[in-house]
Amino acid sequence: MNTASRLITLILLLQNQPNQKASDLARKLEVSVRTMHRYFAMLGEMGIPVYAERGPYGGFSLVRGYKLPPLVFSLEEAVAVYLGTSLVGEMWGRLYKEAAQGALAKLQNVLPNEQRDEIEWARRSLIATGLHRADPSSMFPILEELRRAAREHLRVSMIYEGTTHAKATKRQVDPYALVFRAGLWYLVGYCHLRAAPRTFRVDRIQKLKTLSQSFQLPENFDIRQYLENEFKNQPMVRARLRFIPEAAHIVKSNRQLWKAITENKDGSIIATLTAPDLNWLASMTLSFANWVTVLEPPELREMVRAWAEATAKLYQSSGGQTIFKMIKK
Repeated sequence: MNTASRLITLILLLQNQPNQKASDLARKLEVSVRTMHRYFAMLGEMGIPVYAERGPYGGFSLVRGYKLPPLVFSLEEAVAVYLGTSLVGEMWGRLYKEAAQGALAKLQNVLPNEQRDEIEWARRSLIATGLHRADPSSMFPILEELRRAAREHLRVSMIYEGTTHAKATKRQVDPYALVFRAGLWYLVGYCHLRAAPRTFRVDRIQKLKTLSQSFQLPENFDIRQYLENEFKNQPMVRARLRFIPEAAHIVKSNRQLWKAITENKDGSIIATLTAPDLNWLASMTLSFANWVTVLEPPELREMVRAWAEATAKLYQSSGGQTIFKMIKK
């Protein structure tokens, strides 16, 4: 904890409990009594009224009625507020970008020079970007409409293209919350078609209309608990893949993908991972081409084999041969 943070903590301690002895305050701030008296002098120079009462029940206090100004931050707190506004602008785009920039401008206008300098350093050195897996600008109109519907508790009607149905379906949904997870936006709400809460990917919503019918958010609904249970209850497929030694560096540099990795004596690696469905696992496996072999499950082995054969046939056609000859020339 730096000096600025200790001074703010000292003000809060005195504000919450007057008549505290210097030795007790020194212990709470983990400094010496001599340093504590230096802090009292610094507060006096800053115009913060601290006085001492002698006697067995005396101690240091703030002048009665004094309150900590509403915008006094430590260096770390000032940077945290800046980082928060930056993330809001990055995630929500035009929906909250101007509001985030305005809040930051007001903050910088009232902060001392030390905090402003720290924010300027953070602006140059602590960057968050590329959070979205795709360009989110096309989703902003839908996100804005969903935000309004969720805020005003209005039901929405939408045409939704899910992963398990080739044909899009029409749904009526009570929008509970918008969730940004793993680079994608999701809508969590009560689906009247399925008569249960469901999660929808916003980029798969083809059409959206806010209805005049209102709804009440269930009192016992907790979005964080719902998301946690959603993963727990979701069936997962476990796969084991063998990477040849030449591809070991790829596995090691992407450790977040794997549940576990085992290095073999020959330099190859056995990687274990889980996913909600075989399609995703097959797509991911084929992206490593001949560097990887599926050990299990057998259903994944068969799917990868079938997809690889179908892909090979595309390049064995006359068109594929023509392209191949052109490349050779």
